[in-house]
Amino acid sequence: MELTEGCIADILSHTTPVDACRLSLVSKSFRFAADSDTVWNRFLPSIISQSSFLPHNFPSKKALYLALADHPLTIHHAKRSFQLEKRSGNKCYMLSARDLSICWGSTDQYWNWISFPHSRFLEVAMLVAVCWFDICGRINTVALSSNTLYAAFLVFKLIDANGFHYDPAVLSVSVGGHNSSKNVCLDPNLEDENLDERFQGLQRPYARSDGWLEIEMGEFFNSGLEEDEVEMRVRETTSNWWKHGFILEGIEVRPKHV
Repeated sequence: MELTEGCIADILSHTTPVDACRLSLVSKSFRFAADSDTVWNRFLPSIISQSSFLPHNFPSKKALYLALADHPLTIHHAKRSFQLEKRSGNKCYMLSARDLSICWGSTDQYWNWISFPHSRFLEVAMLVAVCWFDICGRINTVALSSNTLYAAFLVFKLIDANGFHYDPAVLSVSVGGHNSSKNVCLDPNLEDENLDERFQGLQRPYARSDGWLEIEMGEFFNSGLEEDEVEMRVRETTSNWWKHGFILEGIEVRPKHV
């Protein structure tokens, strides 16, 4: 006795997006079932499948899923972006610079707010000059996917930057009473031989496919069993040297695969 398309679709809806795509190659019946709204609606977070702010011109739930995996959607009055990780359907967020707490960020003498090409947000923060470099972001674990290992990434650019080679920056992630921190070098172009020994071997940022730099701030596991606030922070407040040439897009929180 052959399974009906509806039965196959119900079974596939309990797998993963990757499994559904693989199983669509089994037969024509599996392909129709794997492309059905029954399957892909299950992979969409309820906040998305029930949302009224999404465009309604997607021909199917699968097309909506793929669009959210390939193109971040700005939310929270354009201060945050939402995206799905394509292979798992887990939720990813980027907190824009406007969604972060930036020391002296509201003072034009120290920071300017500008539009910038290739940013997903309307504004980014451009550092004019500070000696006290301190940026903090927070996100509630309720917004994230359960039973998932996450990592936070600082996303930025450096243009004619200076002042970041006197003391390492400190990146930290805190959640549920657990805190992890590390010293890093924010400038990927600095040569080790010209730096203090405290910089030797430190983690450096690397270029993303969208042209921005990113550096991992730390990781945390979201069990989904308890509600917690994740605090992500970057600081360099010990050198007292003036810093400039740093352009902040935001902090991205996305699943980490080991």
